Amino acid sequence: MSDRRTLANTGQVAAFLGVPPRTVEDWRRQRTGPRYSHVGRHVRYRWADVEKWLDDQAKVAA
Repeated sequence: MSDRRTLANTGQVAAFLGVPPRTVEDWRRQRTGPRYSHVGRHVRYRWADVEKWLDDQAKVAA
């Protein structure tokens, strides 16, 4: 993951987030996960979109 310009697949995003790939797939179907693109028939994620989505998930303690 040293080159942030590369695109990530579902497995790489899942590993980065520490969740099973099926969870990332479920988020995609529910439209609650990171933005993604289709490259041909393949789903790919931009690392910047994954990190922005993760930042947006942060909760502020009351």
